[in-house]
Amino acid sequence: MDLTESYLKVIPEDVRQRYELLETRNAAQILAATNPAEFEEILEVLRDFRLAPNDITQAGGNKSRVAIRLDGEFRKLGWREGRHDTTVKSVLTVMPYAAEGEKTARIIETEVTSQGYKVDNVKGRVALDVEWNAKDGNLDRDVGAYRALYETSVIDGGVIITRTQEDLRGLATRLGVRRFDTTTTTNLGKLEPRMTRGDAGGCPLLVVAITDRCLET
Repeated sequence: MDLTESYLKVIPEDVRQRYELLETRNAAQILAATNPAEFEEILEVLRDFRLAPNDITQAGGNKSRVAIRLDGEFRKLGWREGRHDTTVKSVLTVMPYAAEGEKTARIIETEVTSQGYKVDNVKGRVALDVEWNAKDGNLDRDVGAYRALYETSVIDGGVIITRTQEDLRGLATRLGVRRFDTTTTTNLGKLEPRMTRGDAGGCPLLVVAITDRCLET
């Protein structure tokens, strides 16, 4: 699947200068058109975000301080954690056999519920996850959730906020950190092949990667 560049039209230059962006299916333009209020809130959070030195120098635990901080900003704007569960109901109608004196059909119903993955932030028809320095398997979970939500007409598109790798690794070195990350943590490079091979299906996907240009000055 080819990557698109509609973000050049709808994301202001001051935001583009600080982040690396990737998208499929013109995600930015679609979200700006279908969910303008939510799209503006995403831009607001990105515009106000600053990367602090201790975001790089201190271990983040199970959920990094970057993700906690970003999720907190979205919570203030009314975004909430969500989970998409699927229930499939099957109805079998067994027809009566007159030769045996049967007059009415029998109805056999079965119902199966599949519990879905959680999405960090949902508002309107947009789903958004923050993956700063988590196991890269989280990306499969996020993209799979977006695909399911899109195919059931719950969302118009998905957004993942993650990070770049090489420039932040260089920043970590300059800040005296010997080991910034591993090859199995979430970053832009891990997402790109998932995007180009079409893991999100028909769901438009916008990826925003935090760079060293976000460092507070």
